[in-house]
Amino acid sequence: MNDSIKALTNRILEFRDARNWKQFHNPKDMAISISLEASELLEVFQWSGADTDVDTDKKLSKVKEELADVLIYALLMGNDLGLNIPEIINDKIDENNRKYPADKAYGKADKYTAYATDGGKSK
Repeated sequence: MNDSIKALTNRILEFRDARNWKQFHNPKDMAISISLEASELLEVFQWSGADTDVDTDKKLSKVKEELADVLIYALLMGNDLGLNIPEIINDKIDENNRKYPADKAYGKADKYTAYATDGGKSK
């Protein structure tokens, strides 16, 4: 695992273990926590209309806080499941490269089935 990701994960684990919180960290509850924190990140943009940028210090501060929560829970869950984070991310990027060929998907936001060569049955 990447040294900086490992160091971050170890720091998170030290924090968690010093409080005896591992007992509450099962995969279901970790997935729920990731979703809840992602919702709090989304809340930063709620009711903002066309305001889609992070253009104020206050908004940036809240985005950083909520994004950190999402990443902390994701690293904890990955660690608890014995996953190699760089490996699973690289695997996902490789899969996305197959699903979204740059020559077909460039500048487009279509679902991957729009680029499939097997009539949209790829997954």
